[in-house]
Amino acid sequence: MVGMTAAAPSRMPILYLSHGAPPLADDARWTAQLASWSADLPTPRNILMVSAHWENAPLSLSATQQARPLVYDFWGFPEKYYTVTYDAPLAPDLAGTVEGLVGDHAGGVHRDETRGLDHGAYVPLVEMFPEADVPVVQMSMPTLDPRQLFELGRRLAPLREEGTLIVGSGFTTHNLAWFDPREPADAAPPTPSAEFDHWAAEALRRGDVDAVLDFETRAPAARVAHPRTEHWAPLYLALGAADASGGVDSSSVVDGFWYGLSKRSWQFD
Repeated sequence: MVGMTAAAPSRMPILYLSHGAPPLADDARWTAQLASWSADLPTPRNILMVSAHWENAPLSLSATQQARPLVYDFWGFPEKYYTVTYDAPLAPDLAGTVEGLVGDHAGGVHRDETRGLDHGAYVPLVEMFPEADVPVVQMSMPTLDPRQLFELGRRLAPLREEGTLIVGSGFTTHNLAWFDPREPADAAPPTPSAEFDHWAAEALRRGDVDAVLDFETRAPAARVAHPRTEHWAPLYLALGAADASGGVDSSSVVDGFWYGLSKRSWQFD
């Protein structure tokens, strides 16, 4: 009798998603959008998360030897947001592959065995993979420099052929001065947020990598939409991985606004 062999892993898409503050998990439309999105994805072998909320040099990877608590990196919210759990399996094999691909680029790779997943990682994962049955490792951004992150993404591109889902988790516009819970969550966004969202959608539709990397001089209201660039920066890495493995053709999977912030999210196939 001929023995069965394991199926080859599916070539995975690459995602950039707007992850939201913890209360975005209470938004029925957003959670439904993420659930629908994940239902249409091939099943990943594992997940590499790059969140706007972990900047650390040298490039660092979250715990792979022993499970660590989630990082509740926010303040002043109701208690229920601090009791969320997400016990995904660890991904030591993925971490080792990342180390091999990155090499000495950006100062090499550090293993932070004290680090759990922060809210930029676990908030969307709870909605997309609620069974917490896919191994996850989170990777820090060692810099916010667009071209360095783009190059880092290019180095990580082979992961998608091994069944790894690369996810950049940020926010397409991120100015917390717009956040006002006294207003309806779906109220019309501020003009700068709407203008930047439209520009971003068009730039990605054209596959204009240079425009995205140089958004601070090319996008309308760039400094208002992103007073600091950390929530836009995960897109650079996603673009690099896509560019190195087939091109930057993308589809806008999630759109709309939440308290003035653009939730637009893309998939690169």
